[in-house]
Amino acid sequence: MDAFALLIAATLNAGTVLAIAGLGLLINERAGVLNLGAEGLMLVAAIAGFATAVHTGSDTLAFGAGMAAGGLLAAVFGLLVIWLNTNQYATGLALSLFGAGFSAFVGIQYTQQKIGDRMRFEIPGLADIPFFGPALFKQHPMVYLTVLGTFALSWFLYRSRAGLVLRAVGESPESAHALGYPVRRIRLAAVVAGGALCGLSGAYISVIYTPLWVEGMIAGKGWIALALTTFATWRPARILLGAYLFGGVTMLQFHLQGEGVQIASQWLSMLPYLATIVVLVLISRNPTWIRVNMPASLGKAFFPGG
Repeated sequence: MDAFALLIAATLNAGTVLAIAGLGLLINERAGVLNLGAEGLMLVAAIAGFATAVHTGSDTLAFGAGMAAGGLLAAVFGLLVIWLNTNQYATGLALSLFGAGFSAFVGIQYTQQKIGDRMRFEIPGLADIPFFGPALFKQHPMVYLTVLGTFALSWFLYRSRAGLVLRAVGESPESAHALGYPVRRIRLAAVVAGGALCGLSGAYISVIYTPLWVEGMIAGKGWIALALTTFATWRPARILLGAYLFGGVTMLQFHLQGEGVQIASQWLSMLPYLATIVVLVLISRNPTWIRVNMPASLGKAFFPGG
């Protein structure tokens, strides 16, 4: 039971990484912009957050640096695809490649750096409950904030006027423009907000999840988060549940290794990506279902007055 409680705790921690990035990408796509550069955003944010933590010792400043780095790169991406009308797919892939190379170059001097032992968090009283305490109530505050943020985003998208406008821009930017809404500025704001959340996810990885810097340490999590938005049919609560599912698959490999299961480590390392492929294949069997849930103008450029 203790081992199972630790597996649940590790699942929540791993799922938080994917959930934060997935929610950011959801905001982008609800506004009609597809950003394939999440992996690069998270890598640059990871080194920005780690370097800040090394020099300041502050996790809060590290998270802020990660969000700033992610938001800045996303703003550049937004200007290119929204105002200069470059291809969203090609620009996103270029951003991903740039982030991988830039973070590797900047991170050379931080490869051997350490940021010390991380503070341990627990909820007084609840953390002492057998099984549930270790499983649920000894998490970093970001885990709980992510859950709250998911419900807040759901309320924003489906219960607020601003959320309705954002969704309208993703469904029919021409109609939103005809009603007087600044479609391009709304899309840019959504892209920057989404990039900041991807940046927060990257900083969380390098500062809390695995407190170190290694080249390419995001290891495909940005791509999984991107697939997660489709898996969740562009709904925040489903993104959270999907993130925990993929997080559980990721942590299962370490749990099985700890239990002495005689399976090659390469097979266990493949599990998260295999699960991603299987889910996408299953979803793709029903293209009508995807079209019904997908924002109608996702990936399509908008030309005001054209």
